Amino acid sequence: MPDPLPMIGALVRETERVKFILAYRPGLLSPTLFTQIVNTVSWMSDGRIALNLVAGISPAEQAFYGDFLAHDQRYARSEEFLDVCHRFWRGETPLTHKGEHYTIEDAQLGLGYKGGGRPHIYISGASAVAQKTAITYADCWLRYGDTPEGIAAVTEPLLSQGCEVGIRMHVLARETRAEALAAVEDMMRDPDEQHRAWVSDFVGKSDSEAVKTSFRLADTASDDWLSPMLWSGAVAYRGGPALCVVGSYAEVAEYLYAYKAAGVSEFIFSGWPTRDEMRIFYTHVAPLIREHERNAAGS
Repeated sequence: MPDPLPMIGALVRETERVKFILAYRPGLLSPTLFTQIVNTVSWMSDGRIALNLVAGISPAEQAFYGDFLAHDQRYARSEEFLDVCHRFWRGETPLTHKGEHYTIEDAQLGLGYKGGGRPHIYISGASAVAQKTAITYADCWLRYGDTPEGIAAVTEPLLSQGCEVGIRMHVLARETRAEALAAVEDMMRDPDEQHRAWVSDFVGKSDSEAVKTSFRLADTASDDWLSPMLWSGAVAYRGGPALCVVGSYAEVAEYLYAYKAAGVSEFIFSGWPTRDEMRIFYTHVAPLIREHERNAAGS
């Protein structure tokens, strides 16, 4: 997989309006260098960069990069990392920091973030320590999907502290529910069982609460349905993001709007294939969601 740092530098030069979320694992670069890179991209892109800070989902994968910290230690390092980044973005220079994971002396950056301020920050994870980190250092807590009722049960502590909530999931919408269900059936014809075995082995070795929670949730589904609209059949093959809202255009729009009442204000959607499903979504589903919003505002 290409490294996202040079990729985002190339992509912002080829686009004018698209905003990018850079997923990054604290610990691979010093916070000084990372802030300098993000600030540089902000000027190249006119501020079209947001950050999704992830602490890692697998000790084996983290070991690829020479990182052998345990789950909670990685989040502690993330907090220290973000604390330094925030201090740079607040203009607290020269900056000296002596912590458990980083020691920095009299650091100054010659380039601030475009327009002042800082990028929008997401923290991903399902654990209590991930939520704590999001409340303290992020704008939005990002997690895998669940039913609106399941999401509502965990959002209050974050919302009460001013932290937004976002979910990552798939969408499959068609003109009728029958067509949507047929598309699901067609997609799961001759599934890759070898890849399913690889995913199962990866999950077994993961120390990520988000990953394990998404698979436990899928295991509770009745015939792969957590609700009449939420299908979990692809999670075993594609992981937590594959929890999928399935239905007609109107059904999907109404179901997604229900997440707003649960406290969700941001979504990261994908599908199979992503570009095709994205075109269907913004052509047929998004206008119906906006209609729900207008009706609610006028009532």
